[in-house]
Amino acid sequence: MTDLLTSAQMRGIERAAIESGTITGLRLMERAGRGALARAFEYWPDLPAGPRQALVLCGPGNNGGDGYVIARLLHDRGWHVQLHALATPGQGAPDAARNHALWLERGTVGPLRAGEVAQAVERAEELLVVDAVFGTGLQRPLGAKLAAALAATRPARWRLAVDAPSGLCLDSGRTLVEGGAALPLPARLTVSFHAPKLGHYLDAGPAACGALALVDIGLGQAPSPEAVQLARPDPAAIDKAVRAHKYGHGHLLVLAGGVGKGGAARMAARAALRVGAGLVTLAPPPAALIENAARLDAVMLRPVGAAETLAEALGDARLNALCLGPGLGLERARALVPEALRARRPTVLDADALTAFAEAPGTLFKALHPDCLLTPHDGEFARLFPDIAADLAASPARGPAMSRVDAVRAAAARAGCAVLLKGPDTVIAEPGGQTVLNAACYGRAAPWLATAGAGDVLSGLIAGLLARGFAPLPAAETAAWLHVETGRAIGPGLIAEDLPEALPGVLRGLISPRP
Repeated sequence: MTDLLTSAQMRGIERAAIESGTITGLRLMERAGRGALARAFEYWPDLPAGPRQALVLCGPGNNGGDGYVIARLLHDRGWHVQLHALATPGQGAPDAARNHALWLERGTVGPLRAGEVAQAVERAEELLVVDAVFGTGLQRPLGAKLAAALAATRPARWRLAVDAPSGLCLDSGRTLVEGGAALPLPARLTVSFHAPKLGHYLDAGPAACGALALVDIGLGQAPSPEAVQLARPDPAAIDKAVRAHKYGHGHLLVLAGGVGKGGAARMAARAALRVGAGLVTLAPPPAALIENAARLDAVMLRPVGAAETLAEALGDARLNALCLGPGLGLERARALVPEALRARRPTVLDADALTAFAEAPGTLFKALHPDCLLTPHDGEFARLFPDIAADLAASPARGPAMSRVDAVRAAAARAGCAVLLKGPDTVIAEPGGQTVLNAACYGRAAPWLATAGAGDVLSGLIAGLLARGFAPLPAAETAAWLHVETGRAIGPGLIAEDLPEALPGVLRGLISPRP
C-alpha cells in the first residue's frame, strides 16, 4: 500500500538517512532538483524544444534550495533563467545556501515582489514558472505581498510546483494564505519526493497541485507505521469470498423506511447482494411491504415495525450484519437503532440513523460497540461531532492545519468505533488511529458519484462485506475503493441505480481465473 506522509514524518525520514551517513543533504537536494526537472520534461514533452525561458521563485529554506538546483540545471542547458528569491538561505539551511552560491556563479537573484515578477512574465511570450518558495516547511500563512507576487505568474502556460504549490499545507490540503484567501498560484504539475504527502490528496490539494508526480531520491522504502494508507482492496480476500457458498457469505438485514421511502434501502440491499452477501433481507414496516415486494426479487422481505419486532427478528443468529439509515426516517431510526445495537452484530449506521441523534449524540456513542461503522457525509458529521467539525472549518492561523484525517481520528476515538467521512477524499479511521484514505482524484477522479443515492449504495457495499466477515476498517476500505472504481467504469451520466449493476465487471477484474 502507499504511505501518505505528514511533513514531520518526511523530515524524520530525511534526517534519519542523513544521520546514518548513507547520504548527504546536499546530495538529496541535487537529486530532488534533477528529478523534478526530469518529471517536468516527461509531463510536457514539448517543453525542452519550447521557449527555453524560465522564471524560478525560491524561498529561504530547502524548498528554495531545490529551486536553485533547477535554475542551475536549466541555465546549463542553455535556458534564459530569471530567479527571484524571498530571502537568502540562512544558517538553518546550509544545503540551500550552497546551491544559492552555485547559482550566483551563473546568474543573479532578484527580489520576489509582485512588480518585478509581473514584468518578467510580461516580457516572455511563453514561460516555465518554477514555484520553489514553500513546501513541507510552511508554518505561517503567506502574506498579501508574497501572495500577490505568486499570483502575478498565473498567465504562464507551464507552472511547476516543487513539493507543493506555495501556500498549500501538506498535512491537510488546506490553504495557508493571509485572510483565508485562495491559493495564489495553483500548479499544472507538482513534483514531490520519496512519498506523497497527505495534503496532496486531501481537501484543496488535488485542485491546487494539478497533476502529481513523484521522484525517488534514494531514501529507501521502509514503511511508516503511523502513516495514512491509500485505500486498496485485498484481491485475495475478495477472490476467496466470491468462491464461497452463499451460506458462508452471511445474512444481512437492511432496515427500510415507510411507504414511498424505500428506494435508498433497496439500493443498499441490492449493492450488498452484488458485493457478495449470501443473503439479504429488507425489513420495511408492514405498510410498505407490498411496495417493496413489487421492486425486489433476489432480496428477501420481512416486515419490521416496532422495536419489539426487530428484537424478535434478531433472535435469528443467522442474521450476522445490519444496515440502518438509508431512507429509514428519523422517528423510526430513534426507535430501532438502540435495539439493533443491543444485538452486538456488525452494523453500518448511515443517514437517518445518524441524524436521528443529532440533538444527543452522546446517547448514540454510549450504545455503539467496536463492530459498528458510522458513514456520515460532512453535514451528518457536523451534527454528531459539532466541535470537531467547527475546528476543521475554521481558517487555520498557522500550519500544520487541522485535516480531515485529524477530524475523523478524533471522531472515531470519541465514538469508540470506525468512522468513514464521505467525500472525494474519503477518510476512514479506527479508534486506535489506523487510517485509510480513499482518494477519488488525479487519475481516479469520479465527480459523477456526487449524485442522489450513491452514498446509500456505499453503505450497502460496506454492510455486504461485513456480512461476509470483513472487519469494519477493511470492509469500509474495500467498499469505498470499489465504489469509486465502479463509478469510473460507468462514467458521466451515472445514477445510483447503475452502481450495483456495474459492480460485477469491476469484481471480475480482481478475481483470479479458475484453473
